[in-house]
Amino acid sequence: MHVRAPELKGRGWLNTGGRELKLADFRGRFLLLDFWTFCCVNCLHVLDELRPLEEKYGDALVIVGVHSPKFAHEGEEAAVKAAVERYEVGHPVLDDPELVTWQNYTARAWPTLVLVDPNGYIVAQYSGEGHEHALDAQLAELIAEHEEAGTLTRGKSPYVAPEPEPTELRFPAKVVAYGNGFLVADAGNHSIVELADDATTVVRRFGTKRRGFADGPADEASFSEPNGLTVLPDEIAAEVGYDVVVADTVNHALRGINLSTGETRTLVGTGKQWMDGDGTGVLSSPWDVAWWQDKIWIAMAGVHQLWTFDPFTGTTEVAAGTTNEGLRDGAKEQAWFAQTSGLAVDGDRLWLADSEISALRWVDTEVHTAVGTGLFDFGLRDGKAEEALLQHPLGVTVLPDGSIAIADTYNGAVRRYDPRAGLVETMATGLAEPSGAVVSGNELLVVESTAHRLTRIPLGASAKPDEFSTRTQRPPMEIAAGEVTLEVVFSPPPGQKLDDRYGPSTRLLVSSTPEALLKEGAGDTTDLVRRLVIDERVGDGVLHVAVQAASCDDSAEVEFPACHLHRQDWGVPVRVTTEAATRIELVLSGAARS
Repeated sequence: MHVRAPELKGRGWLNTGGRELKLADFRGRFLLLDFWTFCCVNCLHVLDELRPLEEKYGDALVIVGVHSPKFAHEGEEAAVKAAVERYEVGHPVLDDPELVTWQNYTARAWPTLVLVDPNGYIVAQYSGEGHEHALDAQLAELIAEHEEAGTLTRGKSPYVAPEPEPTELRFPAKVVAYGNGFLVADAGNHSIVELADDATTVVRRFGTKRRGFADGPADEASFSEPNGLTVLPDEIAAEVGYDVVVADTVNHALRGINLSTGETRTLVGTGKQWMDGDGTGVLSSPWDVAWWQDKIWIAMAGVHQLWTFDPFTGTTEVAAGTTNEGLRDGAKEQAWFAQTSGLAVDGDRLWLADSEISALRWVDTEVHTAVGTGLFDFGLRDGKAEEALLQHPLGVTVLPDGSIAIADTYNGAVRRYDPRAGLVETMATGLAEPSGAVVSGNELLVVESTAHRLTRIPLGASAKPDEFSTRTQRPPMEIAAGEVTLEVVFSPPPGQKLDDRYGPSTRLLVSSTPEALLKEGAGDTTDLVRRLVIDERVGDGVLHVAVQAASCDDSAEVEFPACHLHRQDWGVPVRVTTEAATRIELVLSGAARS
């Protein structure tokens, strides 16, 4: 039995030309609600997955983004507007800072997709990314049914494109020094820009300023939201034939630029996003790159890992991380990362900004954390490193005195961490989403991404911020102490089935923070139902649930049936109470059962 879709409520609408929309405005067409937040790389992947569906089913389907913030900064109206423009969202967006619509639709994760039929009933829900093929199959089947029943009314989307003010740089991401000037990853213009020493005058541009994936001369090559770049040592560049390596994020590729000829070439990546089983020839949202230990190190934000690329052999390998999202130090192969977005090298240490856990970390022979505690704790606090707080930092820079400058993006600040004293202090505030920086003489040249410019601050700068500490606005799920049943709902899309010919087609991995939260039930099994035993003495915590399921085409008409992998990682904040639910249901694909 299908449930009626609740009304859409929030602070206001974007991409509608100022029009306020109601659920009734979509009656007669399919409505796909995309619950997202702009910090979340998986949500950004889904934006790309939805574009073909918008084009294919445009007159029968309306996609509406429901922006449901995780971080405090993401609840700011101007920040949401900038993100919608930055990521070229091509459909209406409901701004839901209080998570009203999120809670009414019982969303449990970013991203969550909810499909509503022309009569206003919820027919399916999906968590995570990789559901384009499932939605395609389901829409093809349901559209035919509703067309035959006469309940489908085709029409235009209420989307109205914004008209941004043009600027030379557009949402720049990172900057590095080169010669007497600088190279900038100009993400919003899908290109790499060389600036003169004034950090303003454009010397030349690599890329057409149009989203694409093409090699060639500077005026023909194309990129898609490049975020990171690094200049190779001269002797290495001479040997491999390119000077700069670019993390071409949305093309899921590394690109090399020869600064003498202006030629761009693809080093690794196909334009396709990595999924389990793809090996290491396909990447997933590389966000930054750095030259360290004779290799290119890659912040692989899309799968919460660090990878390396050897420019001499062309080999790409996993260097650290398990793909689990979270904070876990120790051996590189067992460590957990969370959307690593910035890298910086200082001798035998690789520093990194782990954005989703608001952390500053470093790698040597193992993985260590200097600042940060977990997925849902953030804020702005100076002092001892173990007590200091950041909010979704995207960049790190090594300063001449050995301290680390942190582009504390969602706090609009630059912070400084002193490894010797173990202290954090604030250098500057009032910046517009700083995302990277480079030392320039006695100054730090900071990328102000949403101000579309570079800004200089003195290396000795100091500021006294308004401090705060908080947790995500997402309400915790109340669960009972003792025995609790966890069930992940998965229904294969129309025309597909679970295929167990070569072994189990599902996998469920459960853990918790703190580990003491789970007396029993942690571990890895193939069953999507798990008995957990919750320790009532812990109180609050986070359940980490990672699931994957493989479904294959089930049709005698298909000569070469394809298989598809569905995957989602949930970080579920929980609160243990005496009288609460004894069942946790998470929907990977299908309809909720409770």
